[in-house]
Amino acid sequence: MNFAAAKEMSPYLEEPKAMPVGTPGKTGYLYLGFELDGDGKSIMRDLDRHAPLIVQQELYFDEGMPEMPCVYILSSGGPNVDGDRYEQHFVVREGAYAHISTGAATKLAEMRYNYSGLKQVFELEENAYLEYLPEPTIPCRHTRFIADTAIRIASATLFYSEVYMSGRKYFDGGETFQYDILSVCSHAERPDGEQLFREKFIIRPGACPPGTLGAMNGYDVFANVIVMTPPEHADRIYEATPAFIDRDRRLAAGITRLPNDAGLLYKVLGEETGPVKKLIREFCSSVRLEVKGRPLPEEFPWR
Repeated sequence: MNFAAAKEMSPYLEEPKAMPVGTPGKTGYLYLGFELDGDGKSIMRDLDRHAPLIVQQELYFDEGMPEMPCVYILSSGGPNVDGDRYEQHFVVREGAYAHISTGAATKLAEMRYNYSGLKQVFELEENAYLEYLPEPTIPCRHTRFIADTAIRIASATLFYSEVYMSGRKYFDGGETFQYDILSVCSHAERPDGEQLFREKFIIRPGACPPGTLGAMNGYDVFANVIVMTPPEHADRIYEATPAFIDRDRRLAAGITRLPNDAGLLYKVLGEETGPVKKLIREFCSSVRLEVKGRPLPEEFPWR
């Protein structure tokens, strides 16, 4: 995707004064490829990265699936600043499986000239399985951010989650919904090019405050979860997942079906990140239990 062609980003095309777009260290790239080895073990076969994105090696610490490679994405560049461009490409080949997360939350710093962009591509071959559960994204005051996630999936399962905070709630009196723009798009297709779905939301708090009734309605954390899986799995997951509004816990969740038998869309609203992340892991555990027959273990206490 050419981010500069996105109409919503047209007010933010001025080159940063210190380090222009494309400067080394501002254009991160990451490619991860997973496949089965000769013994049928899932391994990270391919790794290519450009600073500031860092991945060292896969780890096998998941007690629920000890044979599954787990990878953490790190960054040496601190928060995203204006002019940063990142690209991530994940491939899970036939029968392979993996879990990907990040080492910390993604901070989007204050931006004066340009914007930060993230392009992601997920490719899953037949009977592949991938869990993608990054830490939350935190937009600071006057952040401009655009993300495009492209999914190409065969008869496989992808659990994809993204969590957005409203800002730094407890910094300098709070920065709730003081960013300039968030533009987030996800779309998917089959390997033969059949289009499955497209979802895009653009949030401009200055033009339309998100905290109103019918949008966030006083909640501060928004989670978007895409589960792409064969219809027989999706049906059972859907029936087992309740939609609710819990005013005591300040937590709400809803689930719907994606078009073209592509899977499910699950959304969560909360006041703090902890309960939202916990609910996402519980949902991921039910998905893994349905697809792989084993639940997710408890999260590490320091996460």
